[in-house]
Amino acid sequence: MAIYPRIRTHAPRAVVGAGSDPGATARLPSLRHLGPNWYATVMGTAIVATAGAALPVHVPGLRGLCLAVWAGSAAVLVAVLSARAGHWIHHRDQAKAHLLDPAVAPFYGCMPMALLAVGAGTLSVGRDVIGHTAAVAVDAALFTTGTVAGLAAAVVIPYLMVVRHRPGPGSASPVWLLPLVAPMVSAAVGPLLVPELPSGQWREALLLACYAMFGLSLLATLVVLPLVFARLVHEGPLPLALTPALFLVLGPLGQSTTAVNQLADVAPGAIAAPYAPAFGAFAVLYGVPVMGFALLWLALSAAMVVRALRRGMGFTMTWWGFTFPVGTCVTGAAGLSRHTGLAAFTWLAVALYALLVTAWAFAGVRTLGGLFSGALLAAPRPLRPATAPTT
Repeated sequence: MAIYPRIRTHAPRAVVGAGSDPGATARLPSLRHLGPNWYATVMGTAIVATAGAALPVHVPGLRGLCLAVWAGSAAVLVAVLSARAGHWIHHRDQAKAHLLDPAVAPFYGCMPMALLAVGAGTLSVGRDVIGHTAAVAVDAALFTTGTVAGLAAAVVIPYLMVVRHRPGPGSASPVWLLPLVAPMVSAAVGPLLVPELPSGQWREALLLACYAMFGLSLLATLVVLPLVFARLVHEGPLPLALTPALFLVLGPLGQSTTAVNQLADVAPGAIAAPYAPAFGAFAVLYGVPVMGFALLWLALSAAMVVRALRRGMGFTMTWWGFTFPVGTCVTGAAGLSRHTGLAAFTWLAVALYALLVTAWAFAGVRTLGGLFSGALLAAPRPLRPATAPTT
């Protein structure tokens, strides 16, 4: 069944009007409950390719595997985009209700991240097949579209939370970070396009725009993350099926570390001294402590997942939260390995990549099974609450 990361304390507000069609459920009924969370499958697949390409070690056959996974992520992106278009065409009432449902609306931040992830994979891996020129064109198109959509989601979703959703006290969820981290993904993948622009103003403008999106997302994350931790402390563990959502916190941590390292890589060719060396210094001064906190949160989240498994947590779409956030930590650790030369970061990146591939393979197999059986396309059901926090 489709699961969204929050217990529904009320029924979603249905939107009935010009876009509502009483006979909509009779057309393509399998798409009625296909929400924006399905873009997580694209993100989780694409990051396997880009993270593998970024590893600071040579593994025989890995490049070919990454190429195959990138092609798969592009195919999944086309499939999900088509399915979501069908959802909006034939089930517009449900699509509007999703926007007004605080449990679902934050997932609209996944679509821009899916576009950005596949675009980055095209330039870093897919160029081996389609050529450098075509890869740049595809990445530029996906980066532009994904960035505009990500910035829109970072404004629209918080706006809806304030004026329409009005979530109650103690309802903060790690999913609230999804629309806020989308600009950070742009900041992390945008540097790939900096060397492709004419030298001078164009390169500097894109470099500093990525840095501005880094700041935008980071500061927004610093506002929301304390709310999430306070909810855990005061309200207890998340419902069992939602426990994997704790891994979403790794997203802004790993992606911001990736961003500062990627920006440092291209800064010398885009901006003059003394700022170019400062980008390199900041990449280490920022990245090392943030990676340390990411490992702390990874350990805490893993302990909560083990606890949930022992209490009967089964597979849901929230398990895709184990993929993309962990992948950003792989690319972040790989960037720190490049800039510090420390072998510890190299082996950290390798260990995290092994975890990423394992999680991706498991989530992919279980998702295909649930898709063919129809279980993942059924209407969401109320979630089983967690046991008392004292147990």
